[in-house]
Amino acid sequence: MVVLVTGADGQLGKSLRYIAEDYPQIQFLFFNSQQLDITDSRVVNSVFAVAHPDFCINAAAYTAVDRAENEAETAHQINVIGPQNLAYASKKEGTILIQISTDFIFDGNSQVPYTERDRPNPMSVYGRTKLEGEKAVEKEMERFFIIRTSWVYSQFGNNFMKTMMRLASERESLNVVDDQVGTPTHAVDLAKTLLRIIISTKEKPEHKLFGIYNFSNEGQCTWYEFAKKIFEINHVEIQLNAIVTERYPTPAKRPKYSVLNKDKIKSCFGIVPEYWDVSLENYNGRLL
Repeated sequence: MVVLVTGADGQLGKSLRYIAEDYPQIQFLFFNSQQLDITDSRVVNSVFAVAHPDFCINAAAYTAVDRAENEAETAHQINVIGPQNLAYASKKEGTILIQISTDFIFDGNSQVPYTERDRPNPMSVYGRTKLEGEKAVEKEMERFFIIRTSWVYSQFGNNFMKTMMRLASERESLNVVDDQVGTPTHAVDLAKTLLRIIISTKEKPEHKLFGIYNFSNEGQCTWYEFAKKIFEINHVEIQLNAIVTERYPTPAKRPKYSVLNKDKIKSCFGIVPEYWDVSLENYNGRLL
């Protein structure tokens, strides 16, 4: 079974590399953005024609949320045109595409976890382009999975956990927003979930469980609570101050509430997500 992974140098791509040896039944083909520019349809078609992948995990994305406000065209190329090209090539080669999406497609006005049926209403360029990427995949093909996730972090790349640890080494106190609620998701947990979906689909293709799914770790917290737990696990002593969003203005507007309901992925694939704080503690010591 051949699984092609785009965005191999990002958090999710590197997390898939990290666990790849645990899946000897899968031949992984990892491509970074230099090796496979998903915005170039000719390159995408050429790679797929040679590789003939059974599955493609699109871990490539423009994720600089604030910078996207001023780089909308770049975000559109990577988050919309890229998935569109992958969907076209996947359909042509009989590949099942797994597109990674985000909680930022929602406006955050809900008070209960978002389901896959809830109406998206993105408030940022990043959120809009990720939603348009979803629609491009849905329009082009039938055999796909769209996995919406949230607050992804890991030992790889740039993310909230690494930023907090860096800032803690430079400062005596930190202000962190305490009125945005979501669920931190470790990229390795997300990677394992994707491979479970792939293996289940390969073993039981007759189930035809294609479509949109939510996945994150379990539970919820604010960014302040997330930071507090990071420092607690790492035995970092720092003055941590809870602030409201208005005191930390950013170019892109964030959802106030973006917890994802995971009932669908649990029932369809038997996936039981780890609680976010347990996952943080389990991985943190080994991977940082």
